[in-house]
Amino acid sequence: MIKHKDHFHGSDLEAIEKCYHIKKEDIISFSANVNPLGISYQLRSTLADNLDAITTYPDREYTALRTCIATYAGTQPENVIVGNGSTELISLFIQTKHPKKALVLGPTYSEYEREIALGGGTTLYYPLKEEHGFHMDVEDFCSHLSDQLELLVLCNPNNPTSTAITCSQMRRILDACLQYGIFVMVDETYVEFAPEEKDVTSIPLTNYYTNLIILRGTSKFFAAPGLRLGYAVTGNQDLIKAINTRKNPWTINSLAEIAGRLMFPDEEYIRHTRKLICRERDRLYNELSTWDCVTVYEASANFILMKIRKPGITSQDLFDHCIRKGLMIRDCSTFPFLDDHFVRFCVMLPEQNDRLLEAFREILL
Repeated sequence: MIKHKDHFHGSDLEAIEKCYHIKKEDIISFSANVNPLGISYQLRSTLADNLDAITTYPDREYTALRTCIATYAGTQPENVIVGNGSTELISLFIQTKHPKKALVLGPTYSEYEREIALGGGTTLYYPLKEEHGFHMDVEDFCSHLSDQLELLVLCNPNNPTSTAITCSQMRRILDACLQYGIFVMVDETYVEFAPEEKDVTSIPLTNYYTNLIILRGTSKFFAAPGLRLGYAVTGNQDLIKAINTRKNPWTINSLAEIAGRLMFPDEEYIRHTRKLICRERDRLYNELSTWDCVTVYEASANFILMKIRKPGITSQDLFDHCIRKGLMIRDCSTFPFLDDHFVRFCVMLPEQNDRLLEAFREILL
């Protein structure tokens, strides 16, 4: 198991406030990867009218919410499980499958390895290569699969590299995993930010593969991390029954259940978000691609991975410079297989992105 170093998470604004003596209200977080539009107008204007819902228990089966999610995601309600954020579902799934040996990408989100270790399992890493822009070589990856593995975990698009595996590539991986009896968990937290979601999402594949579960949430795209609403999609009904047997009842509160039914059909908010993120992501990438002092990697999520190439400047130096200006980026030296020259920052509003570019110029150009 790789030892993970301490770091400031995008939600650690109180710790930043204490360390740098900057009020958390004055910090623009380019680290949390949350939609800069905030919650939708429809949700903001309607949820308060439903406050009395907390006087009753929600539907134990969450039938209306699962139907709403199924319509949004393009699946069937019986294939949907809801949970208290995708983190609860990651934990429940790994507890249910209880893998002895699992494979994850490197670098990637550390919670997978933690949950596997809590269950007594071992995690192996398949390192994505910098010289390939951190894109996966699918044939090489499949050659590393074997019947010694029980679980494969893929974050798609991947955090922190922002690279994505296409649906056709995922089919190749799933076929190989079927051959070896490997179950596949795909975390699609960031898939809705992809330039073409339909080219990346694996949800349609749940109709054909029983060794597949997809995890999603509302924290990032719908700007609602405090709501704690996540969902999973799988065509494996035996797995759904097993997870529901372990799952505590009513882990989603009444207001979160109502919020979900308001958010997922909000097409105007969804269109606005995708248009903003695509436009600003391209603008940031195109600008930084002209700088000799950095390398930026092709991004499919709402964040960009950047390598500092200016001698004498580390990721910690850039983090310090930005945070003193109230701009919080992510120092990626804490991720396995990345060193102290990598940072990650998410796409925010145009004027906020301009401030970040100016801060970068001051120390890098």
